[in-house]
Amino acid sequence: MKIGYARVSKTDQHLELQTAALEAAGTEKIYKDRISGAKAERVGLDELLRHARAGDVVVVWRLDRLARSIQQLIELMKDFEGRKIQLLSVTENLDTTTPAGKLTFHIFAALAEFERNLIIERTHAGLAAARAQGKVGGRRPVLDKEKQAAVKNMLATARTNRAAPDYKAIAHVVGVSERTIRRFDAGTYTSFANVQN
Repeated sequence: MKIGYARVSKTDQHLELQTAALEAAGTEKIYKDRISGAKAERVGLDELLRHARAGDVVVVWRLDRLARSIQQLIELMKDFEGRKIQLLSVTENLDTTTPAGKLTFHIFAALAEFERNLIIERTHAGLAAARAQGKVGGRRPVLDKEKQAAVKNMLATARTNRAAPDYKAIAHVVGVSERTIRRFDAGTYTSFANVQN
């Protein structure tokens, strides 16, 4: 069975061009969405995925109607492949029911994987170069060395006077949250895991 999927990005756009092309391609049912492809929730596509069965062919006017990125398209295609569902794009003339169509799609997938690996490799190289220059990533510590010394002194003074530390007052003096001071006093404070409240 050929199942169509049509999507427009804005509510003022019309689906007629896509639906006419899908009907001409022999689709028996067409699922529709009027929403940006960037949005994760697409009711029409979700419904199509629920009803599609092995041997069905999902027909789209263009691949960008089905997915907004190569990665998203590849994820959908993996799902289709696992469920023995084929894909036909009218405009791009991509038909995974044919050997040539399958080959074309696998080339797309290989290029996307190659691009993803390059990005990961460049990111790791950039982080290693930054570390070599003494730069450390992540958040700045809430309690720098100077503030840690001040907190230690205030906690020691309170204990010398045999009084319970006033965490709220100490936090106010150094400009951090009371929780940060409590964690510092308990020995569970880690400089990059805290955010000032």
